[in-house]
Formats: sequence, C-alpha cells, structure tokens
Amino acid sequence: MRIEHVETHVVKLRPPEAYLGARPDGAHGDDYYLRPPWRSLYSDRFETLLVKLTADDGTYGWGEALAPVAPEVPQAIVDRLLAPALRGQDPRRVRPLWSRLTGLMRERGHLVGHQADALAAVDTALWDLAGKAYGMPVHALLGGAYRTQVPTYVSGLPRSTDAERAALAADWVRQGVRAIKLHLGNGVDADLATYDAVAAAHPDLRVAVDAHWAYDTADALRLGRALDERRAWFLEAPLVPEDVEGHRELAAAIATPVAVGEALRNRYEFRAWLAARAVDLCQPDVARTGITEAMAIAEVAAAHHVPVAPHHSVGLGVAVAAGLHVAAAVEAMPAFEFQPGTMRVASRILTVPLTGGPVCFPVPDSPGLGVDVDLSLLEDL
Repeated sequence: MRIEHVETHVVKLRPPEAYLGARPDGAHGDDYYLRPPWRSLYSDRFETLLVKLTADDGTYGWGEALAPVAPEVPQAIVDRLLAPALRGQDPRRVRPLWSRLTGLMRERGHLVGHQADALAAVDTALWDLAGKAYGMPVHALLGGAYRTQVPTYVSGLPRSTDAERAALAADWVRQGVRAIKLHLGNGVDADLATYDAVAAAHPDLRVAVDAHWAYDTADALRLGRALDERRAWFLEAPLVPEDVEGHRELAAAIATPVAVGEALRNRYEFRAWLAARAVDLCQPDVARTGITEAMAIAEVAAAHHVPVAPHHSVGLGVAVAAGLHVAAAVEAMPAFEFQPGTMRVASRILTVPLTGGPVCFPVPDSPGLGVDVDLSLLEDL
C-alpha cells in the first residue's frame, strides 16, 4: 500500500445563525477582526483545512487542521512541503512518517504555528487511513478505549447579560448537562458576577472559567482565590500563553486547577509546563497537535499525574471525531469540550452526521475515524 494522492480543501462555512455576535465597527465582508478583551483574530465563518490522503488501492483517510483564520496558509504547507514527502509512502507507518515530516522543517518552526497545524491535518488523515486499512477504529490502534462514552462539558453561554446566561444554563441543565465553562476575561468583578449568577441558580452544576489570557498575575490571583471560595471546576488560560512562570506562581497559590493547552502544539512545550508545575489540567487540541502528538502529550501528562481534557473550538466533523478517539484512549480524561455553536455546523461536511452531546458522545467504532466527508458538499461551498 502506497500513498498516491494528497488533496487539500479549504472550507469556509457560514453558520445558520449569528455565532460570534456583532462585528466591530469598520469590519466588513471577509475581514477578520478582534473581539476585545480577547486578542486573537476571529472570523464570521467556520474556516478550516481538510486533507485527504488516498492510497493506490483506493483506501483514503481524512484529516483536519484547526485553522480558524487563513486556512490557505497550512494548505500551502501541505501542498508544497508535505505532499511530496508523502507520495509513495506506506500510510500504515504513521509514526515513522510523523518523524519524517517533522524533520523537513526542523530548524524552521517545525513543531509550532501553521507548520504544526498542517502536520496535524496530515497526521490525522494517516491514522484514519491506517484504521481503514486494518479494519479497526483509531482508538483501537492507539491501544484501546478506556470508555464507550466520552463525557463532555458545554463550552460557553453566548448571551449578553448574566440573567440570560443563567437562563441558558438552566436550559442545558434540563437537558442533563452537569458541567459548563464560561468564556470570560471581562474584568475580575464582572467575571465573578457572571459566575455567581450561573452557579447560584444551579448549585449542582460544575462551573469552569476561561479567562482567554486576559489577566496579569495580580488580577489572575485575585480571580483564582475568589474561585477557590466558590469551588470552581478549573480556571483556563488566565495569563498570556508565554508566561510559564506566572502560571506556575498562580497554580501554587490557588486550589482551583489551572488549565492550559490550546496555544501549545507538542509534547516538548507541555513537558516544560508540567515540569514547572504550571498546569493542573492539560488541554491539547487534536486539530492543532495531530493524533500522534496528542497521545505523546497525554503520556507526558500521565507521568506528571495530570489529567488531559482535550480542547475543541471551531474544528468541524473530522476534528471532532479525531478528538473523540484520543479522548477515548486517554485514561485520565475528565471531559471533552462540547461547543454548541460548532456542533450545529460540524456535520455539514459529513456524509453521516455525528451523534452525541451535550452530555456525552458515543465512542466511534467504525474503521478509522468513523466519519466521511461529502465532497459534493465541499464543491457547493
């Protein structure tokens, strides 16, 4: 078996309803824009990169990169740098190919940034193809699933007021949800007011806070100590993502677990955070790490007795499926992130919709990832 074809597909889906809220003044058309207080660029659309690898016997695998803006950049990396090194190779040799591909740009940011995103898509496609070749689900190739259902938490309550957020949380609770993450970073007092409005109305709900890297050490400490009093589930991304020492100081000073991971791409970055005791809950995003590296990260975390809760934001159906296989194969895995807005559109590219959520997902048991992309749908986008 040899890889014959490497195809890349840029996808830009508009959600069926407003997902990111009002655009700022001056943003229009296809512009990317900021959403203060958060610092990253955002898009009105669900943008992603799909990669299809096809072997000489017709077997194929799909992968997806988390590329919420400018998916054309990792597409160019796959087309120009990775595809020539893949053609003619045995796709069942997933880990040797991972080593081959990462070595191509070793002194040029080979494990981070857009290069890592492109690698993640290719790596996931290799695992999907290998699973189909062996007639086994990916989690079986990873050593087996620890669970048949992947527990989830609802990520975000996209409403304008705390009263509306509490009401939306009540809707989720009625559907069986017992854990929610709030997307905050609006100032310590405002964050605590939102937390209290949601938690007070639903005392059995586990509530986490994502601060989106918004705080300095002093305010993060003040927020963290207040969350200690409230027995919060975890505090995610409290400081800028390059401040390992600040996160270490914060983690040592508060009881609420500090969660980090969406900005990291590889086991070496996570190892530095874990060795410094700067993270209590690792959150790798499989569409940014790939399956090979996600499992390596999980092993490094396990050696430090730290659980792994895979991050998921705007990746579509292939990325969700890859994350579920990893979540199934990791022993210390408290929950997988369920993004309601994303899940409303994630299956629009698939031949068969994903099932599951918002409480849990069944672990896929079909060969490979257990999902397939409808190319005719991509042509209509």
